[in-house]
Formats: sequence, structure tokens, C-alpha cells
Amino acid sequence: MGEVVWGPWGILGVVVAYFAMLIVVARRTVRRRDNEAFFLASRNAPWMAVAFGMIGASLSGVTFISVPGWVEKSGFSYLQMVLGYFLGYVVVSRVLLPVYYRLGLTSIYGYLGTRFGPITRYTGSSFFLLSRVLGSCLRLYLVAAVLQNLVFDNLGIPFWATTTLTIALIWVYTQQGGIQTIVWTDALQTVFLLTALGLSLYHLWPAVEWELAKTSLGWADHPMSRIFFWDDPKSGQYFWRQFFSGALITISMTGLDQDMMQKNLSCRSVSDAQKNMFWFSLVLIGVNAVFLLLGFALTAEAGRLGLDVHGDALFPELALRHSGSLLLGLAFVLGLIAAAYSSADSALTALTASFCCDLLGERAAQSVSIRKRVHLGFSLLFIGVIIALDRVVDRHVIETLFKAAGYTYGPLLALFSFGLMSKRALYDRGVPWVCAVAPALTWMLDAYVQRAHGFSLGFEVLAVNAGISTLGLWLLSRPVSQPTA
Repeated sequence: MGEVVWGPWGILGVVVAYFAMLIVVARRTVRRRDNEAFFLASRNAPWMAVAFGMIGASLSGVTFISVPGWVEKSGFSYLQMVLGYFLGYVVVSRVLLPVYYRLGLTSIYGYLGTRFGPITRYTGSSFFLLSRVLGSCLRLYLVAAVLQNLVFDNLGIPFWATTTLTIALIWVYTQQGGIQTIVWTDALQTVFLLTALGLSLYHLWPAVEWELAKTSLGWADHPMSRIFFWDDPKSGQYFWRQFFSGALITISMTGLDQDMMQKNLSCRSVSDAQKNMFWFSLVLIGVNAVFLLLGFALTAEAGRLGLDVHGDALFPELALRHSGSLLLGLAFVLGLIAAAYSSADSALTALTASFCCDLLGERAAQSVSIRKRVHLGFSLLFIGVIIALDRVVDRHVIETLFKAAGYTYGPLLALFSFGLMSKRALYDRGVPWVCAVAPALTWMLDAYVQRAHGFSLGFEVLAVNAGISTLGLWLLSRPVSQPTA
């Protein structure tokens, strides 16, 4: 193992300075302290700032570490899913955003209450709460585990203490301003993320040239640069599987996710929100392509140095233990914490908004004291879940994240699709049963297909789960003559 270029005290100093900067930004951006400002920035956020900040919030620490680590075994196949993301963003922009703005929603699950009834609203919000807590904690866990290995183990500080401190710092700079602060802190963190990405690739580019010269292959012929996979429908890398999975993941994890939609709802108008979504989705394709190129460079550098390091360990090991470069180490640390915390801070705000508006009711949603208690409660929940994940999660966190999303977002996709694409009414009390049974049936079907045919549903779990949920909702439904919301 190589010598750590940035020692634990140096990395800790960078993290502390970074959080101090965010706290300063938070104090300067709080204009109002009521719930309208906390949840939606008084619907006055500039769309360009929202769009830029969403880049960092969408990528997260999982993308920063796991996507480059995928390239060695999967090439650039992830770009097929990213292209599907763009289709999903078009649907979100043109179908969902106009509905949310027309109804003047604070929580997007208010649509389910208007369309079907209060129990359906509670069910949709509950699935979001489960999905977002699990997803955000998986993202934060990955970063916390890396920092624990590189910094806090060397200082004799246990994992539970570092996790508690991390969430406490996020709570400090979000608990007053909410979205009106996060719009600007996310934009700032995106600057650091993209700067780190560019510096890392610049430093490692000689490894790309070395790899191409060693193999005597052009870029287009190198197996790690392959993007499109058309030959094997059973493969998880097959184009149409990844493309449509990407579209469904975006519709579910962005369009039906209070966290991502809350930022869009903070814009002044639906047209501003749609402009935000269009430019953000275009930039995101390019950013993900650069992450894959970085993965190629990291894998080549590991080969050049003769290192046996792969997957999620690839980037941190090379940047901090083997590169010999202070610049690459600094870029990695800044990019990692920027990607991680730009996702986590808005998640806490969105969870607070959904819980207050959907589960506690509109009266509670107007109470600042209740909002503060709920916000603190979710911060404590994050700490507990991340500590628990340390015992059960494998190294390939991005696969775990998308697989889990398929089970938790499937019923949400079915509820919104059924509401928008049909005029039928639902038996409100039966909806929780359908949404609970469908993921279980999906899991059993996936297990059977793997055992009987050696075929995994992969990311298609989301589509299958949504399909089973939709069938159950249809059986619960009845035709109505009057128009619906």
C-alpha cells in the first residue's frame, strides 16, 4: 500500500473548512424563516441557479466513486442509461411539472390526495419517505465509509461518531433556510464537483494515452470505451434494457421525488422550471460522460502502476494513496464531499416538507416549531440508518441503490401513471395493500426467474413492480362519470 499523500489531518482540515464555508453561505442566504421560504424559497428562486445546483444534487457521492469504478467491467455502457435519463426528463418537464404548478403544490403527493383520496396520499408520501431515507443514507454511507477508512480510523474515532458529526453539520446549515439556502449551497457545491472532475481527468490523462499505446488500439476499438450493447437481451448491459430503465428511473426518482421536484417548484413559474429541467438534463449527459472517461483513466493508471484495486476502491486508493499528487488528492476530497452533501442537505428538507404536509396535515405544515422538530428527527434517523448500513451493504453501492429504488419507487410510478392516464376512481383504503404486495411479488418473480432461467431483472425491477402495482390498482378501480383532477 502506498503512502497517503493527504494525511488524515490534512483531509480533516479540508472537510472542516468546506463545512465552515457552507455555514457562512447559509447565514447569508436566509431571508425569511417561515415554512414557505423553507420548503419552496417563497417560489422565487432563479431557474439558472436551480438548474446548476441540481447537477451536484443528482450526481452524489455514489456517482463520484461508483460510476468510474464501473468502467473496468462494464465499459461506457452506463451512458445508455444516461441517454434514457434524458427521455425521462422530457416526460417530467412536459407532463408532471405543469400538473404540479397548476395545483399549486408544496408536496407533490398532494396530487394523489386530490385525485384519489387521503389514504392514497399518505401511501405515496410514505413510499417516498422510505425511498429517500434509504437512497440518501446509501449515498452518505459510501462517503462516510471512505472518510472513515482514510481519516477517522487513523485518528481512533469510531464510525458512529463520524456519522453523527457529519449529519450534525448538515443540520446546522439547513435547519433555518431550507430550500432558500440549498439552492445556493448546491450551486456552490456543483462548482467544486465539476472543478474536481476536471482537475482529476487532467492529471490522469497521460494514463489514457499510455493505455491506448500499450494495447495498440484506437479509442473506438478499446473494450473499455464501448458504449452500445445490442447483442444479448439477457445481459444487464443490453441497450434497450438500460435505456428504458434509465427513463423510468428518472421519471420515478426525479419526477415523483419530492426532493428533486421541490427545487423545481421553487422557481417563479412552470416555464422557468421547464427551462431548468431542459438545460440541466443536457449538461448531465456530458458530465456523466466525463465521469466514465475518468473511470477509463483511473483503470489505466491502476494498470500502469500494477495495482490490484477495483470498483468503489479505485478512485480513493489512487487519489490518496498511490498517485503522489497533492492536487489529485485535493480534487478527490473536495469532489467527494461536494457530491455527497449536495444530495443529503436537500433530502433532509424534502423529507421534512413531505412529512409535515402529507402526514401531519396542512395546519402542521404552517408551524415553524413542528417543522424544526421533524427536521431534527430525520437527521437523527439518518444517523441510525447509516450506522446500520455499515453492517449490511456491499461495495457496489450504485447497483444496490438502483435495485432498492426499483422496489420502493415502483408503486409511486404506478399511482401517478394511473392517475394521469386514466379517469377511473380508486377504492382509497385498498391502495396501501396493493403498494405493499406488489414489491413482494416482484421480489419473488425476480428470484424465480434467476433460479429457473439464469436471468436477472436488474434495473427492470422498477418497470415490473410498477406493472404489478398498476394491475392491482386497476382491480381496485371503478369508472366515474365526472371529471377528475
